[in-house]
This record gives sequence, structure tokens and C-alpha cells, in this order.
Amino acid sequence: MIYANMHKLRAQLSKMEEYGALAAEYGRSAEVKQEAEKLEAALKSALTVIEKLANEHETANEPADYAAIRKLCPGGNVPVKNIPNLKEKMAGAVLGRFIGCTLGAPVEMWSIADMEAAAKYGGMEFPPRDYWTVVARPWDLRYGVDPVSKYSKDGMDGVPVDDDVTYTILGLLIIERYGFNFTVEQVGEMWKELLPYACTAEDVALKNLQKGIPAKEAGESDNPYLQWIGADIRADGFGYAAAGNPEEAARMGYVDAYLSHRRNGIYGEMFFAAAIAAAFTTSDPIEPIRIALKEIPATCVLYQDVEWALEIGSSLKDYREARKVVDERFAGMSPVHTNNNACLTIFGLFLGKGCFTETIANVIAMGLDNDCTGATVGSIIGAIVGEKGIALHWTKAFNDKVRTYLNGMPEFSIQDVVERFVRLVEKQ
Repeated sequence: MIYANMHKLRAQLSKMEEYGALAAEYGRSAEVKQEAEKLEAALKSALTVIEKLANEHETANEPADYAAIRKLCPGGNVPVKNIPNLKEKMAGAVLGRFIGCTLGAPVEMWSIADMEAAAKYGGMEFPPRDYWTVVARPWDLRYGVDPVSKYSKDGMDGVPVDDDVTYTILGLLIIERYGFNFTVEQVGEMWKELLPYACTAEDVALKNLQKGIPAKEAGESDNPYLQWIGADIRADGFGYAAAGNPEEAARMGYVDAYLSHRRNGIYGEMFFAAAIAAAFTTSDPIEPIRIALKEIPATCVLYQDVEWALEIGSSLKDYREARKVVDERFAGMSPVHTNNNACLTIFGLFLGKGCFTETIANVIAMGLDNDCTGATVGSIIGAIVGEKGIALHWTKAFNDKVRTYLNGMPEFSIQDVVERFVRLVEKQ
């Protein structure tokens, strides 16, 4: 796809702002205001046209209706019941997500060069085989809760707060309250009750819910983030609860995603929920990806992008090449989009070759939205290797604590979270 280049427009707006300030200093504020009002009117007109162009929230190839989606899915996955060592694998998946997220959080969206420089400054290996020894602006609060220092090797005490962690806990709470057949409306009620704030597509949906817009419409109103990664990062809890049953995991992922996303945004959550559910039943790190492809429309763009990632993944030499080919294929795409980050996640599974540490290290090193990709790949490889396959240095500072920003629920026991997910699996 070819994206319209808005960088020149941003540069012109920035230059106009500075010249406007200079003109005001010369006593010409009235004229500046007049020209700015003309420009504002022109921008509003262009925005109206572009919004209409972007309001095609479904097509025959990328439908929003679940029944229509299922008709386009290859399907054929058979549920696996009575998973051996389920609790061990569940602990691996949950801890893997928390580790990948925590490792990526201090360098979220950083360039490879900046991460390499930080590692060198802190005397670390790169890709990182342990938590960061140095972090930028350690006093800053993430999500208004934990200082960045809590995400460092020496400052950590429990899993620090993050949206990738909080939504996993929220998924658990949704199923526990409403059962596996929860509705979009019930997800919306939980959001209004427990989420104090959100980001991008989730922020739009939450604010629309608070305005009284129905849950099934909340994601479509004034939302340019419909295909971003926000739904994708909410998939894990549904994959855990439906361990061994990719189709059921994808179905729950669909319901959850519909509140805030459409098209490939929805399919991203369906895909990774299915992949995580499948990871409980295989020792091959790539097999969950192939299984998950059967649970999204074969006609959608995400399907094509995942097929591409599977085709070239085994030929990649390292994290640098992985990032290079993604940048080339997805030039102009938002760094927090579903599709480009999905491919990086898959490339991490190839480069990791079944080793937990190598898998998450390579995904973090690739960059883009790497606390999200690190968390997702951590779930997949963690479910495969189990808790025993994760080196102790990754978890020793967790102290059985995970923090969230859910209203009235600042902290959970990790062991309790694991056991509650296991109980949900056993109910299926």
C-alpha cells in the first residue's frame, strides 16, 4: 500500500507557526489570525473528505460480522483437551508476557541505534538478555503509577504497571464475571467500571461509551486507530482461558476487539488469541502461527502479511535484517499498527529457535512497539517452554506481584492469576 505523505504538511504548519510568532512580534497579529482562520477552514474541509474515505469499516474481503468472518476463515483446528502440565505452561505464558512487556517498556518505540547505545552505556549485552541497567528519565511515572526506575534491573519489585499487563488481567475479570459467552456490551460495562483512561482506539471507545454511544458503535465514531495494535495486545487473556482451543480463543478475541477496532485490528486480536491458545499444545514455536492463520479471513491483509512473514522468517540472519524487511514492506505505516508489529513478533519466534531468552531479546531489539511485541511473543514462547524453561533471573524480582491501573485493583498475586486462568481452562 502507498501512504499519503503528510510530513511536508507538518513541516509547513510548523514553519507557519514560527513565522506567525515572528509576525506577531512585528505587530501583525490580526493579519496572522486572518490567514490562520482561512487555513483552519481548508483543513476542516479536507478532513471531512478524508474521514468519509476512511469510513469503509468493512468490505466483502474484510467483514466485521462474525458469521461473515468465519465463512472466510480456513478453519479446521480441533480443540485439544486435558493439556499435560497445564499449570506449568500457564505460568510460563503469564510470566512470559510480564517479562516481555517489562523488558520492552523502558525502550518502547526506541530506534535500534538508541537501544544499542543504552546497552553499551549500561554494560549490557544486546539484544538484551536481562533487564535494562539504565533507563531514561527514571523519575517519570508510567500510567501515573510506577516510576520508570521500577522497570530496571536494580529497581524492580514486582511486575510494574503497563497497559499490556492491565488488559490481560481485565480479560480474566471479564470471563470470570460474564462467562465465556460475554458480549460486546458487557466488555463495555467492564471498561466503564474499571478503566480510568486508555490510549488511541481504546481511548476513543472508552470516551464514546461514557458519552452514551452503544458499545457496538463505540469503536467506529471518530476513530482513526481502528487497525492499530490496541486490540492485539488484549488477546492474551482469551488465549490463556481457551488454551488448546484456538477457534474459541479467536471468537472471544473478536468480541473483545469489536468494542474498539475493525478489520485487521479485529483480526489481529483473533489471530494472537488463537496463536497463544495453540502454543499450549506444541513444542514448535512456529506451529502456533500456522494454526492461528486458520482463524482469520484468508482474504484479509493481515493473512497475507503473516504468510509473507512465514515465507521469509527462516532466512533472516538477525534482528537488524528483520526490522529492515519490515520497514521496507510497511513503509509509511504507523509504528503501532497491527500488521507490521505482528510480523516482527513472528520473526522473533524464528530467530529465537525455541529459546525463551533469545526469542524475547530479538523481538525487543527489533524496536517499533516492542513492549507489546515482547509481551505477545513472551506469551507464545512461555506457553511452549513452561515456567521451567524461563531462566530465574527474569522472574526473581517479581516477588509474586503484578501491578495494574484498574480502578480499585492496584495489585494481584501472579500465582493467583495463573491459578484462576487454569480454572477457566478446566471449565471448558
